[in-house]
Amino acid sequence: MDNIGLVLSGGGARGAAHIGALKAFEEYGIFPTHISGTSIGAIVGALYAADVHWTEILKFFKNTSIFHTKRFAFNKPGFLDTEKFYDDLNVYLPRDNFDSLQKPLYITATNVLNGKLKIFSKGQLIKPVIASASFPGVFTPTEINGSYYIDGGILNNFPVEPLKKHCDKIIGVYINSLKKISIKDLKYSYSVADRALKIRAAYDSIKKFPECDLIISPEEIGEFAVFGMSNTDIIFELGYNATIKALEENKNLFKS
Repeated sequence: MDNIGLVLSGGGARGAAHIGALKAFEEYGIFPTHISGTSIGAIVGALYAADVHWTEILKFFKNTSIFHTKRFAFNKPGFLDTEKFYDDLNVYLPRDNFDSLQKPLYITATNVLNGKLKIFSKGQLIKPVIASASFPGVFTPTEINGSYYIDGGILNNFPVEPLKKHCDKIIGVYINSLKKISIKDLKYSYSVADRALKIRAAYDSIKKFPECDLIISPEEIGEFAVFGMSNTDIIFELGYNATIKALEENKNLFKS
């Protein structure tokens, strides 16, 4: 039986599309054996690797209020304190260790002190998941074994690399397609700088698409904000429909 790898990119609130993809995989009898994720992809990936059903992951996504006042940081570099998300994940990941998972999992995070990428795949689980999703400037850095980590998407937002030596086939779900804009949208210097960073991030990810056997990347998803939590159902459906379309067009890819 083939080992099937699943790469889940970062993308904030657009992560609901990852859950839609999981629903489609289930309907087609496709069950990835190895998971690699960044940022929101790390959160969805960890829950999926822990055998949490997509319906429960969607419920978690909808019920976890990110910007609640109880999460505000005090005397720390960030608006939201990452430590205050631990209990939310601990409900679904009661044994806080990679070896409690049903599938191998690889999570990227960025060491904010030395600037190096770290891929977590063993030891304590919840802190690396939180660190991977710690968008810089919004969330406080997460301390793990004396080092401090922030969003994995800074250095690797589409971590296909850990899966290549373990998997016969790899599926990539990429939820950061660039929104089409006009020059009128670039009114300020910071908007040009922000656009440049998004182009760079997309370029680094897209050039790795050939390393996957199947890519799912809903085009319309670029219209939705990274921090907008009000469109979860629409984004979920976009992910589901894009995955169904991709699987229909590649029916023989996952047949034994």
